[in-house]
Amino acid sequence: MFTHANNTNFTPNQITFLFVISFILNDVEVNTDLPPGMTLLDFIRYERRLTGTKIGCREGDCGACTVLVGELQNNELTYRSVTSCLMPIGNASGKHIVSIEGINFSGLNPVQQAMSDHGATQCGFCTPGFVMSLTGFCMQDKNTDVIASIDGNICRCTGYKSIERAAHSIDEKFKERRAENVLDYAVKSGFIPQYFTTIKDRLTLLQKGSESAKKIPVENSVYVGGGTDLYVQKHEEMVHSDSDFLTGISSLKGIKQENNRCILGASTTVTDLIESSIIRKAFPDFLKYSKLVSSTPIRNMATLGGNFVNASPIGDFTIFFLALEAKIKLKGQNTLREIPLEDFYLGYKKLDKLPGEIVETISFELPDEKTFFNFEKVSKRTNLDIASANSAIKLSVSNNTISKATISAGGVGPIPMVLVKTSAFLAGKIINEKNIDLACAVVDEDISPISDARGSDAYKRFLLKQLIRAHFITLFPNLQPQKFNIAYEEH
Repeated sequence: MFTHANNTNFTPNQITFLFVISFILNDVEVNTDLPPGMTLLDFIRYERRLTGTKIGCREGDCGACTVLVGELQNNELTYRSVTSCLMPIGNASGKHIVSIEGINFSGLNPVQQAMSDHGATQCGFCTPGFVMSLTGFCMQDKNTDVIASIDGNICRCTGYKSIERAAHSIDEKFKERRAENVLDYAVKSGFIPQYFTTIKDRLTLLQKGSESAKKIPVENSVYVGGGTDLYVQKHEEMVHSDSDFLTGISSLKGIKQENNRCILGASTTVTDLIESSIIRKAFPDFLKYSKLVSSTPIRNMATLGGNFVNASPIGDFTIFFLALEAKIKLKGQNTLREIPLEDFYLGYKKLDKLPGEIVETISFELPDEKTFFNFEKVSKRTNLDIASANSAIKLSVSNNTISKATISAGGVGPIPMVLVKTSAFLAGKIINEKNIDLACAVVDEDISPISDARGSDAYKRFLLKQLIRAHFITLFPNLQPQKFNIAYEEH
């Protein structure tokens, strides 16, 4: 594995190295000096000739290339489903990678049998992805939804009802488990092979042996988080780039609370947020928000730091944390500075980030009993799609009067933004339909949308105003939608 992967004193501008990458693929330890930017999909298929993992969209949308990734976290082995077409082998370092071949027996396991029994496969191209996602569901020690576990997989010919029936039958079977360890039960019940019981110890030894890794100096390193957008936009370029992989650095992980502030490592994934008791307590509707963002395999990979640095004007979690007035800590070789997330964006894809700096942490003040928060998003598909527009709001309210408002918005300008004038207008206002309509009139002064494939300028202005009204209707159900002065005129 990479020698620097557990180096908590990592400094981004230090000379970087190309290492021999070590991980376990199914039941076999792998040591390779192939380019770490090579995708896991290509390594599995072309280097190891394990062709059960399919090539589909190469954009993380179809799920045909789904594999499982096992990782030691706080001395516990956890497995997640990921799309191998977007995962560089550099991010496989020190982990257990499981392809469809890695869960095979002499006969069908219960997941494969359920797919067969319910007629849930026809041409079979997508079947390995569904099987891996459902197997991953059976290896989770969390209260997860079986249908949500396959939301990153698509089927072009079978029809989803038979797949859903297969999934529900697996869910029923797995409910038989009591307090038994989930991986032990999955092995005992024949969902996964016996060799899985050895993986935790083998990964521990693999990490301890990392000091002997081969080092070869390279320059001009590219920093890579989850890679879920980077590999869509620059697939060929990334394969041959000298890259530094940040997800293996322990100091960039974790979610903790210090007094009334929440501090997140930049390599925190969306799934980490979903599973955090701190986040769930602060945002009771967080699971609802997260379902509007990408799919389960992408949520398992995508990092907050990557989302921020990507600088997309419609980055969902950028919009989420802008409303929370989050701050980011930027670390360079000899510098450490903290700035408001709002100030990070200087122009389209232009950041207040010095060469060699990385985002180290994200922090924000946790909501109190007088704080109201909501996130809204509109896209062509409700789920698994890029936003046409999105917005988040944070309100401090006392006696039905807003003392402070922060509204963020995406898709209505060249950068993810805070609606400064609209937020200021709402301060001191009583919460009623008239004042919300007046605030919506101010919105036009804050934004500068353009007409493109996701809608016209006029449509996006109208859409954002509707999202702002949706914030208030969601947070204050006594408001009456029919009293809003809603008008849309296409120009």
